[in-house]
Parts: sequence; C-alpha cells; structure tokens
Amino acid sequence: MQHSEIVIVGAGPAGIGMGIVLKKLGFKSFTILEKDRAGASFRSWPEEMKLITPSFTGQGFGALDLNAVAPGTSPAFTFQREHLSGREYGDYLALLADHFQLPIQEGTSVRSVHKDDGGFSVETDKGTMKAKDVIWGAGEFQFPKYSFHGAEIGIHNSKVARWSQFEKAHFYVVGGYESAMDAAVQLASYGSDVTVVMPNSLRENAEADPSRSLSPYTWERLEDAYEKGKVQFLEKAVVEKLAKNGPAYDLYLSDARKIRSETRPIIATGFHSGAKQIEHLFEWGENGKPLLTNEDMSTVTDGLYLIGPSVQHQNAVFCFIYKFRQRFAVIAEHLLKKRRFSIDEKVLTEYRENQMFLTDLSCCEVQCEC
Repeated sequence: MQHSEIVIVGAGPAGIGMGIVLKKLGFKSFTILEKDRAGASFRSWPEEMKLITPSFTGQGFGALDLNAVAPGTSPAFTFQREHLSGREYGDYLALLADHFQLPIQEGTSVRSVHKDDGGFSVETDKGTMKAKDVIWGAGEFQFPKYSFHGAEIGIHNSKVARWSQFEKAHFYVVGGYESAMDAAVQLASYGSDVTVVMPNSLRENAEADPSRSLSPYTWERLEDAYEKGKVQFLEKAVVEKLAKNGPAYDLYLSDARKIRSETRPIIATGFHSGAKQIEHLFEWGENGKPLLTNEDMSTVTDGLYLIGPSVQHQNAVFCFIYKFRQRFAVIAEHLLKKRRFSIDEKVLTEYRENQMFLTDLSCCEVQCEC
C-alpha cells in the first residue's frame, strides 16, 4: 500500500496545473494518478480539432496566454500556433510535467475512492493508495453524453479519429454548441453537406460569456461554411429518439416530426462531469454539476476537491482553461494552511499577478456594452 498526503486524479490541464503550484510552493508529498499519460484526452481529439481559445504570448504585460496552466509558460511561444491541435496541447502538458518533474504515476487507473476516519483510500488497478486529501481532476472528454434514447446508435464526436475518414455525403449533426458546430464545419470542409439539428437557436448563442455561447473562432468558421451553402440549421428541434431503419437512420423529434438520414448521425451533445465516477462523494446541483464550497471542496466529503471544467459556483462557470486555472492556487493555499505548512507568499503573488488566484466568486458575471 502506498501513502501520499495529497492525491491528484488526472494529468490533464487541471491536474498538471494543480501539481505545478504545489511544487512551486515546495510541497512534495503529493502524487498525480493518470490512467494513460499526461494530456491523453487531448491526444484523443479528432485530428482536425483545435482549441477554440486563442493562444498569444502576452507575458510581461499582464496577459498570460489563455491556454497556459502555469505562469511563465505559453503554448503559443512553444508551438508557434494561435489555435493548437489536441496533440500539440497534449505535448505542452507533457513538457510541463517533465520540466517541473511532477510525480505522475502514468498507466494507473483509479477504480474507486472511499472516505474513512483516516482520510481516503484510492483504489487503482495497481493497488491501494492512502491519502489525507484527494483532488479530482479527471475532466470530461472521456465521458460522452448520450442524452436521448438510441443516441448510442450514432457516432459521438469524441469517438471520431479524423473527419477526413467520412466519405462525402449529407450528414445530420445533433447538438447546438461548440462540439456540434465544429463537427459541422469539419465535415463541410471535406465537401459534405451538413444539417445541424439543434434544440436551441443560433440567436441564443449570442451571450457575452463564452461558456454559454459560441466562440468567435467557431462563428467565423461557421459563417464561412454557411455562406458556401454547406451547412444549414434546424433550430428548436429536440431529438427524443434515434433508431436504425434498414441501411438508414430515423431521428424522432419532440414535435412528432421524423427525419430520415442516409448516413449515421453525429452525436455532439456534450459530456458528463468526470466527477460522476465518484458521484456518491458529491452533492449534485440541478445543472448536473457538483456543489462546492468556496475552496472548491465537496459540500459532503471533507478533503475532496474538484478542479477542471466541471467547477461551477452559481452563475460562474469555469469550463475554460483560462477560467479554472484561477482556482489552483486557492485550493493549494487552503490545503497547506490546513497542514500549517509554511507558504511562500512570493509564489501566491506570482499567481495573483497573472490572474491565476480568484477568490471573489461574485465578480465573474460577463457583460459587454458593445
């Protein structure tokens, strides 16, 4: 049996970023458990898929690269790319893990987590690890959401290796946000015609908060495909069922309409929270996200923290890297103060100066006058 004061589950941007701040603060008794390797989920993206948040090296002028997970680093500088591919971003994370010599146990799959009086028992395929605190950063990409009956008959966008593998045809994409629009744009770029079957409308994607609307990068590509006549939209269309009908597929809508598709529909309805793996250790909100304290700790399990895209505090949604990275140092400070560990304030100042230390959760309402 292994022992570690703190166990971090997942070596994606959240787990790597969390590990870096602990390392910078001089705390050594932590372990990162990763079932594959650092940045593995990003390497599983479709080949053509890129980060929608742009990277730009703004260090020194109060503008940390939006996709950086540690001060003084910039994916834009390292890869000379504004929009990195999943593979490139995975390489960035692996580079950080190596540079900061993070204690990652790769190829270690967490099967369950149990809380007892002495802390946590983290059961893995390599044995049991005991920990005082657990930081859950498993992400969401590995947990595709099939939100209607028969959705598994279609192809979830996360299961696509490359969009170039599809022969030119007409495709239906089910979904109304980033995943769906990216799928539509990619298929159109290879000559296919696409109909996006969406439960919302494009006008509803006009909110200022990027967590609730389409990014400029997506709008720009979508407009180009639409103007070329390659993409059309079936708005306010809620799919309730997908069924195989001989060589074809039938999409049944909530208003009793039926759509016949000659090709296998693309399912782009998002992802479940990675915290669902240990859902009994969290209290859950109506939005499907875990309820958290101001230190991002479970409201029902003391010592269990959440990092990454599933973090949400009322109207503050932290689903982007540039958002959830602002909570790493907050959690680290809380953990080390519990241990009466001497904290290097210079490190916390560095994080504050790089907008990576957000404590006022009431300040996160996104508004734009024009």
